[in-house]
Parts: sequence; C-alpha cells; structure tokens
Amino acid sequence: MSTLEAPTASKSERAYEWLRERIARQEYPPGHRLVLAPIAEALAMSAVPVREAIRRLEAEGLVTFERNVGARVTLVDESAYVHAMQALGVVEGAATALSAPHLGASDLARAARVNDRMRTLLTDLDPHAFTQLNRRFHSVLFEACPNPDLLEAVHRGWSRLSGIRDSTFAFVPGRASHSVDEHDELLELLREGADPLRIELAARDHRWRTMDAFLAARHPDAIGRTA
Repeated sequence: MSTLEAPTASKSERAYEWLRERIARQEYPPGHRLVLAPIAEALAMSAVPVREAIRRLEAEGLVTFERNVGARVTLVDESAYVHAMQALGVVEGAATALSAPHLGASDLARAARVNDRMRTLLTDLDPHAFTQLNRRFHSVLFEACPNPDLLEAVHRGWSRLSGIRDSTFAFVPGRASHSVDEHDELLELLREGADPLRIELAARDHRWRTMDAFLAARHPDAIGRTA
C-alpha cells in the first residue's frame, strides 16, 4: 500500500511547492481563485495531489475555502499581521539581547554570510527565498537565548506570521534593501558588545519597521504607526 501511495505523496509535495512559490511571488495574488483542473494540467498530474496541496496550504493559512466559490489565496488580515509583528518584535528583541553574550565570532560571521546572500537577491528579488534567508539570519542571533519560554514565544511568533503571510517583501519589495542594511547595523552592535537594551531595541525596531513599510504601502495617506 505504501508503494502505491508514494508517487501521490511526491506529486502532492511538488504541487504544494509550485503553488506556494506562486503565492509568494504574487503570481497568484490575494483573492486569486485556485481552480483544480488548470493547475493539475499545468503540472501534468491528476486533481488529487493538487487538492491535497491546497488543503495543506489552507492549514498554513495561505489559502481559504469559500462556500460556492472554492479555494482562494487568503486575503491579508491586516490586524492579525500587525499584532503578530508587534508581538514578534518584542519577544525577538528580548531573545536577541539575551543571546548576545553567548554569540561568538563564528556565529556572527555565519549571520553575516547569510546577510550577504540576501544582498545578492536584491537585484532580482525572490520574496520567498529572501524571507527564508531572513529567518535563518535572525535564527542565528536568537537561538542562543538561554530562556526557553522566551525562545518558544519567538518560534511561535514566526510560525504565526508565516501562516498569515508567506512574505511581507512580496508586498513591499523596496523594504528588502533597508532590511539588509539594518542587519549590518545589528551585527555591528553585537560585535562591539553594546548595551543589551540597545540590542533589544534595535532588533525590535527592525521588525517594526518592516511592519510600518507594509502598512504605509497599503495606506499611503496614513501618518504614523498603526497600533
């Protein structure tokens, strides 16, 4: 039985990656209807693995099923996004500050290499790949946090955020270059052994600036940070 199911699982995974990439690149923007037949035809497979892939995307919050309509790419829940970013900024900032004394030169060099890879993506931005590297960069800086409860809160925040939106950078690609520059500034604070509060605020504000850029893009006439 497992032998018969393996090809379907493989096709389902391929359909999942194919759909997720197009959602990340906004080839399938929020509200876009995902119709089984043309997707299956494009992937040269039956509708079954495509349906499985869409269900998986639904579980991650990237796809929503609407009655009498079917599957659509989830519209951004702005309030949920703001709340997730605010909370993640607070806990990630604290975790990064507590990690600082435990980060060696090799850790900071590893984070710098990831940031250099992010910089190479700026000329032809792939929002999904950029976001994956962004998470890897920050993971180097907060994973050494000695407080397990705080570290769990950071992981939960990242998971929550990815469920709301695969990549903020798909909506505000101009933010990517500023993010890379802010990474350099954060690394410099860590290298010089800056006061923990400065590190915490720098990490928190870095997260919140991305949130602000997203809100500014959606509400160009608004002034100030939305609570």
